[in-house]
This record gives sequence, C-alpha cells and structure tokens, in this order.
Amino acid sequence: MTDDFAADGQLAKAIPGFKPREPQRQMAQAVTEAIGAAEPLVVEAGTGTGKTYAYLAPALRSGKKVIISTGSKALQDQLYSRDLPTVARALEYKGKLALLKGRSNYLCLERLEQQALAGGDLPVQTLSDVIHLRGWANETVDGDISTCGRVAEDAAVWPLVTSTNDNCLGSDCPLYKDCFVVKARKKAMEADIVVVNHHLFLADMVVKESGFAELIPQAEVMIFDEAHQLPDIASQYFGQSLSSRQLLDLAKDITIAYRTEVKDTQQLQKCADRLAQSTQDFRMQLGDPGFRGNLRELLADASIQRALLLLDDALELCYDVAKLSLGRSALLDAAFERATLYRARLKRLKEFNKPGYSYWYECNSRHFTLALTPLTVADKFKEVMAQKAGSWVFTSATLSVNDELHHFTARLGIDEAKTLLLQSPFDYARQALLCVPRGLPLPNQPNAGRALAAMLRPLIEANNGRCFMLCTSHAMMRELAEQFRATLSLPVLLQGETSKGQLLEQFVTAGNALLVATSSFWEGVDVRGDTLSLVIIDKLPFTSPDDPLLKARMEDCRLRGGDPFDEVQLPDAVITLKQGVGRLIRDVDDRGVLVICDNRLVMRPYGAVFLKSLPPTPRTRDIQQAARFLADGGAQ
Repeated sequence: MTDDFAADGQLAKAIPGFKPREPQRQMAQAVTEAIGAAEPLVVEAGTGTGKTYAYLAPALRSGKKVIISTGSKALQDQLYSRDLPTVARALEYKGKLALLKGRSNYLCLERLEQQALAGGDLPVQTLSDVIHLRGWANETVDGDISTCGRVAEDAAVWPLVTSTNDNCLGSDCPLYKDCFVVKARKKAMEADIVVVNHHLFLADMVVKESGFAELIPQAEVMIFDEAHQLPDIASQYFGQSLSSRQLLDLAKDITIAYRTEVKDTQQLQKCADRLAQSTQDFRMQLGDPGFRGNLRELLADASIQRALLLLDDALELCYDVAKLSLGRSALLDAAFERATLYRARLKRLKEFNKPGYSYWYECNSRHFTLALTPLTVADKFKEVMAQKAGSWVFTSATLSVNDELHHFTARLGIDEAKTLLLQSPFDYARQALLCVPRGLPLPNQPNAGRALAAMLRPLIEANNGRCFMLCTSHAMMRELAEQFRATLSLPVLLQGETSKGQLLEQFVTAGNALLVATSSFWEGVDVRGDTLSLVIIDKLPFTSPDDPLLKARMEDCRLRGGDPFDEVQLPDAVITLKQGVGRLIRDVDDRGVLVICDNRLVMRPYGAVFLKSLPPTPRTRDIQQAARFLADGGAQ
C-alpha cells in the first residue's frame, strides 16, 4: 500500500505537484496496520506532513466501510469536495462517497411550509427569505443550506426552516418521503466512505436518534481528523443542557400548531406566550451578558430561584395543554414530547450536588444556556468505542505536550492505543523566527492594549500588514482593533463584523490587511504564501481561571492527588498555542515571524514546556531583528 506514496507511486502519477514525504509514508503505514489489526491509533502529524492523504489512501485501499469525522463543517466540505475526490481518482477507487451533516444543515420542507402558512407574523426580510426558499426548495437536489447563495448564512430565517433533533417529527412528518435528511442518510447508508463532523458523530452516539434510529451508519473504520477537539466536544454531548433558543422554539411551534391545525384550542396560544415571556424574564434576571458562570452559585440566589420556578410552571402548562390535544397534530405531539424532555432536563440541572459534573451557565445579550458537563469523558468514550468495534484512528497536528501524547489519550480513555509522533517536514530554522519582545506592557496595567498596539505598529507597517493578530479575549481583540484602526493606514479586519469565510476572502484579496481575531481563527485557517507572513499572539492562551468547567476539572484533579496546573491548565494552553502558531507556516516556501507578547514564555519555568512543544524555530527578543528577518528574506 505504501507504494502509493513513492516517487513513482499512484499519487505522484495522478496528482500534479505531489512530492514524496517520509513522515507521510510512515503515517500511511501506521494507519494501514491499524485498519488491518482493528486497533486504535493516535498520530500527531506536524503541519505539512500531508496527514489527510496519509489516512485517505489506506482507508480507500482497505475495502471497508469508513467514517471520516472532521473538526468543522468547513473542513468537512473541503475534505469531501477536494481531498477525497483527488485521492479517489488517483487510486481509481470505485466505491461510493457520501457527505452527512447534522439535520440543522438541511432545509426542512415541513417547517418551511409552516412558516409560509404563518407568514403574516414574520418580519419583512424573513418573509422575503421564506418566499425565496420555497423556490429554492424546488431546485436543490440535497437541501444543503450552505449551497443557497441568495439567503445570508446568519439570516434569522434558518432556525425557522431547519429542524433539530428536538423538533424533528421523524417518520410522523407529512413530508417524510421528500425529507432531505432522510435522503442524505440513505446515501450515507449505501456509501463506502462517509464524511461527517465531530458534533454530528457524538450527537448521534449519545442520542441514538428517535424517529431515524441512528443517523450515522455502522462502519468498520472510524477516522478523526482535528482529533484534539474531541474531548471538549464529547463532554458537551455526554452532559445535558437547556437553552433559551430551545424554549422559544418550542413556544413558536405550539403557536404554529394552534394557528394552522388546532385552531379551536386558544389555551395553546396562551401557554406559548407564557413560556416565551418567562424565558425572556429569566434571561433578564441573569443580568449583564457574561461568558460563563457557576450554575450552583447562580441557583443560590432567591430571585433566580423564583424566575426558574416560573419558567418550570410555564413548561408544565405547555405540557398540560398540549396533552389535551394529543393525536390531532404531529407538530403538537412533538412539542408535547419536547416539553416533557425539557422539564426533565430542568429537574436534572437543579440537582447540582451530583459529583463528577461541572454545572455552569452562559448568557449573551439575548440568550442563555444552562448546562452540566462531565469532568471526564474517558469512561463514556470507551463505552462508545466498545459498541462500535473496529479501527479507531485519531490524528491532528496538535495532540502532544512536551513530546508526549498522554494528555490526549488519558482524556479519551484510550491509553492502550498505539501512538506515533511525526515532526513537520518544514525547515523552521530557515523559514521562521519566534520573537518575544522586550519591554512588554503588563497584562493588567491600565491601557495595556494601547501600549501593545503602539509597540507592534512599526512591525506590522514594516511587513505591509499581511498579519494575523490572534487574541485570547474578546475585550483585548476589540481594544487592539480600535487602536490599530486609529493609527494604521492599512485595512484592519475584525472578527465578528462579517462571516469567517468572508473575512478570510477580504484578507487574501486585500494583500496588505491586518486581521484582529480571537478563538475561531486560531485553528482551521489555511493562508499560504506571502499573504500571511506575520502572526502575533497577545498572550499565552490559558483558559480564564473563572471558567466553571475548568475550575471543576482542576478541583477533580486535586481530589485525585494530581497537580491541577501541570495536568489541566498547562496542557490545554499548550495545545491551543500550538494551533495558533500553526497558522504561520503552511507550505515549504512560506516564511514569516511569530510574535508572542507574553514574558512568561521566557521568565517562568513552565515557559520551557511551551517552547519544547512548539516547532524548532530560532528565537529573539529584539523586535528590530524580527523586522529585519521579514525585510531581508531571512538572512540575519
């Protein structure tokens, strides 16, 4: 099989520009063996290894049914539309390929019809989108909403015309035979290679979808790309949560059922209004928007308890009223089941003395989420693997800490897996320079953002933009963007002002832009060549010590006799930093400077763990030297 990767192998013959890489060949060999022996395998493959081809070729050669799961929908689309067809053509693969997304990525014909019937209450723009989507529904083959160009990706209409696991009517749906989700699933059942994403894979594992049995078909080989995200995503799905979006959606569906199918039961409108009102009242009680807080502490507040009781009463009323009309409307029957489910979740969330879980809440300007998350997913994930016997392959460019993979394998409970660490083939000694500038402002000093922007401005100007400024908080991101916009003549792009895809397009098109961003640009972004030659990180990405999930994991570690900093905080921060650093060098001809504005990297003992985990790059503390490196083609 590994001959595919030789200088005269199938890939080189069929793919223009393909060059043999020893780490890629080693990874392909390891994946082939893992599939043959039906064993788990964990591979960290440094940036530039070509890990996608290294697992695709053995997967296609295996002759087995394969599920490939990626970290995001964008990567899923890229894998399915670009990488997979390329390797399949090169190997003359004759099997069937399929793409399967979560059901909220497909237009729901039944919900679209409901919105059209209830159209009078919709805002003008949303009604216009509904009318357009009714036309699009007749043209689209697969109903994948990402291919609908005329409606904005953040349009208010999408949650109204797509279904979730909660509100899908399943086989009771009048339009079941035309359902795009059913068609996508049928195609996946018949395919040999199915591309999914981690959220869908784990949701499917946990929920065992009612109405559709399982969305994801059984397979003999499971491959997870961007596997470093799995432990955190798994903990979301092995926990429980209730959000204002779910509650408001339930209220909306009860209203639609009343107006279209059960018009003689006015109580339905009353209970829906009460649920919507008590949901909004509860959000008001939470106060200012924050990121995350401790649910145990929140529920100790008497006014919060009262608001939660009113919310529970409103849910109970919806349950009681819907129960009286069971059997008259599939939509209302499904709403009754959701009211039952949400009451059970609320009860579970109020029992916050169960050990082994973190209880937390999150709120933004309009919405809230109440959640409980298990502190470890190792046992649950082992159960999932035991239920799906076969080969499990986990790979990413960022799994190791200090050249060890134990942090990752322990979190998923896969200590017995074979492991492989492959260095990047890039020549970092020649291609890159790491700078930790002297004279950095202290993070907590007043106007730290202004001082940092002033220090970095000459370097950004000398590089003519072409820079990512990656921040660890939204507050710092906004402050720096404001300073840069006031002092730079270059285009300054800010995360959140338009979609991620559009921002990247603007960045590449401009050719001299500065992009100021936070978490979502630390990974899964691939800008090659001269367009990006400077990556600046504002500080080491330790999760906020106030984060309730982190606090709970640290406390759990302490109770087990471990060191919470060394075993929880530090490894998480190292892996996040490696992701951010990975944005800089994406190709053998790329070159550039990485600036990390945090003295702890060189002043604290644990800085050595970060440095050892990063690519082997020359280092300087002189920002002028960094400017010269950028200016003179790397000769220092």
